[in-house]
Amino acid sequence: MATSPCSSSGVSSSSSSGLGADAGLEIRTRSVEQTLVPLVSQITTLINHKDKPKRSDKTLQAIQRVGQAVNLAVGRFVTVGEAIANENHELKEEMSVACIEARRAGETIAQLTDVASLDHPESDSHITIFTDKTGVVKAARLLLSSVTKVLVLADRIVIKQIITSRNKVLATMEQLEKVSSFQEFVQIFSQFGNEMVEFAHLTGDRQNDLKDEKKKARMAASRAVLEKCTMMLLTASKNKVEGLRENLYFLSKENLSTMLEVILEHTEDFTDSAYTSHEHREHILELSKQAKMELEQLVSVWMQAQNQKTKDLMEDLEVAILKTCQCMNELKREVHSAATSLAADLLKYHTDHMVLKALKITGVEGNLEAVAEYTCKLSEQKEQLVEMCRLLRHVSGTEPLEITCIHAEDTFQVTGPQIISAAETLALHPSSKIAKENLEVFCEAWESQLSDMSLLLREINDVFEGRRGEKRVYLSLPRPGKHNANLKALKPVKLDSEEQAKIAKLGLELHLLTSDVDSETEKWEDQENEIVQHGQGMSSMAYSMYLFTRGEGLLKTTQDLFHQAEIFATEGTKLASALYALSDQVRDDDKPLLLLEAEKLITMCKQLQATAKASAQGKSATFTKVDACILKTRNVMTLLCQLLPLCCKLLGKNKAGNGCLKPAPPWKEDRIRTGTNARTPERRVETFGIKSLENHVTNMTFLESK
Repeated sequence: MATSPCSSSGVSSSSSSGLGADAGLEIRTRSVEQTLVPLVSQITTLINHKDKPKRSDKTLQAIQRVGQAVNLAVGRFVTVGEAIANENHELKEEMSVACIEARRAGETIAQLTDVASLDHPESDSHITIFTDKTGVVKAARLLLSSVTKVLVLADRIVIKQIITSRNKVLATMEQLEKVSSFQEFVQIFSQFGNEMVEFAHLTGDRQNDLKDEKKKARMAASRAVLEKCTMMLLTASKNKVEGLRENLYFLSKENLSTMLEVILEHTEDFTDSAYTSHEHREHILELSKQAKMELEQLVSVWMQAQNQKTKDLMEDLEVAILKTCQCMNELKREVHSAATSLAADLLKYHTDHMVLKALKITGVEGNLEAVAEYTCKLSEQKEQLVEMCRLLRHVSGTEPLEITCIHAEDTFQVTGPQIISAAETLALHPSSKIAKENLEVFCEAWESQLSDMSLLLREINDVFEGRRGEKRVYLSLPRPGKHNANLKALKPVKLDSEEQAKIAKLGLELHLLTSDVDSETEKWEDQENEIVQHGQGMSSMAYSMYLFTRGEGLLKTTQDLFHQAEIFATEGTKLASALYALSDQVRDDDKPLLLLEAEKLITMCKQLQATAKASAQGKSATFTKVDACILKTRNVMTLLCQLLPLCCKLLGKNKAGNGCLKPAPPWKEDRIRTGTNARTPERRVETFGIKSLENHVTNMTFLESK
């Protein structure tokens, strides 16, 4: 801040006693001034006391109390100043010096006012306020100067906050000038609005704190201009973005061909692959050619509709759009089928791990020729699996699954040569236990990756068919202010990577069970049935617990998991009640079996609830509790997989001609699968790029209708 002689009313009030602050400081704000007033008042009391020959004990005690109060207040003040210095390195040196001076001056005043035991003559060596009044004035002046300096330095931090806030607003305004879409405009302008509110609060507080009326008026005028201009900026930006939206139609038309070319480039990975079947290759090439023709037809009709906006042409345009979308959907299904069928065949073919077993046997035998033969087969197998991962990347459907495909591809690329090297080493040293163990470890890694690929393939199919996308997020966690008023504060615990790895196997089993339960519930004709509703809820909660084992999802801590387990057990108890209700409807010979299963379910749910509520102190005990909760949840889900088809079968017996399970004829399966795919939620990531093309085509229809 700029420096000039001290002009504070509080400081100037002490100048009659020869007291004044450092002339190099200027107090510009009321907050600094108000902070100094009590200190100036106390010091003035000390300086202006009457120097009487006879001093009462009451006077001496009062002077000592004032001196001690000043010293204590300065000590607390300096502590705050030092904390500010540690947080703001650019002011640390100046602030530290000022704090040291203030502390020293406060201690000096405390020493000079220590007159409670003053029973000695004036010639005594003990210096007090009565023997050295000039020293007191100097100490007071130093104290006021250093305290004022600390306050002024702290005030600079407020200025720094305002400048930082202003720079954030300016940076966001630059982004606002470069927006290219309405969505981007909404996002950035919302950020701009929040930053402007913060800036307005900071400048408003500063305006009210200023002492100089001229500066206060200038700041008020600037803030008023900002407020008005913000509204003008909003309308001007809207006008600009509206122009962008009008041009979207033309941009979409120009980009459609480019986007289609990008998609068809991806299809070349399928048609060029040596492992793609002849049938799939022919279909992909045919659909690619058809997609080009449909898009050309669409653009042609659109050009005609621009010149003659007749009803017939608009209908032709709509038909052309629908045909293009249908063709792209068929292409998407074809490439998905090509990738997943190849993956399924390869995983099934290599599930026995014959090559790895042969390498282990021939390696121990020291048969170099046989090892060389089987290493060639393993290299061929590696190439097949790497190609499979590359094709699965295109149809993965979500970014996490795409990343998993890339990781799997890298794993096969790296592990294959390592297995070959380990087998050759073992063949050269067949009696070496270390070489044998080394080969075993690499083979286990290969087998584990193949097992993971089976799960990955299942997840990709789930996403494509819409099962995973439609899985509801079960929000059973306690919310602030609701249901948890009397809950004790529990320290959240997160599992480390090693612990998560230990429960990963249980988590995978739980995930497979949720998929099985989802498949069973989909077979029910009456989706509103109470048993189906409870089953879907339990599946959703089990899925969130599976995500916890991967370090994902809404369950962030072990306490979240335990609470979820309690809710899961409660839902299981409700399902058991529904089973009892069903037992009253079924035939007498079926009733005992259903009641037995319901009893099992209640017992399991009670055990899970008891485990979730049990106390666990320490990391080891907490992990054991987590493991037990997931294990018991898995057991409940296993029972649920058996219960759902049983209940559906029993209901079918009691509904003559209106069974809840209606299997589709084989010749309709493709048609049903097509319908399911068409209802796939749009929120999934389409890494193949077809959904993006469909959105552009839809935009053309919408804008044309305007």
